[in-house]
Amino acid sequence: MVTASIDEIAGNCLAVRVRLLGRAVTGLYDRALEGHGVSIAQVNLMAALGKAGPCSPARIGEVLQLERSTVSRNLSLLMKHGWVEAVSADAKGVREVALTSSGRKKIETVMPEWRQAQEEAAQLLGVGGVKAVRTRREVFRSISHP
Repeated sequence: MVTASIDEIAGNCLAVRVRLLGRAVTGLYDRALEGHGVSIAQVNLMAALGKAGPCSPARIGEVLQLERSTVSRNLSLLMKHGWVEAVSADAKGVREVALTSSGRKKIETVMPEWRQAQEEAAQLLGVGGVKAVRTRREVFRSISHP
């Protein structure tokens, strides 16, 4: 027997709806970028590094709200391609990373597909959704001011 509480959560929970919407939007960008061999998470990581300059992987994870393992995995891939480099390291590992000139070029290369995905995402979200998302711009602002 379904209770009123189960119906209310299943029918109205904003958390699950936002998670599903996030996955749909991420998938839209990832499909657009797949020919470039890069995901939207990796493009955003490179953009954050480009904006911040050299910084610790922990700082990037903090700003982008990513798990340490996600940051590590993506940084490893980006470093393997030469788009990101370790600028300081010690026995404990990488201390700071930076976007390389090759990484900057990669960002420029993906821009047409990124812009197309951006337009599709805006259509999916609608005007009100885009406005709501854009009120949270402090994410990239905060990376410039640790």
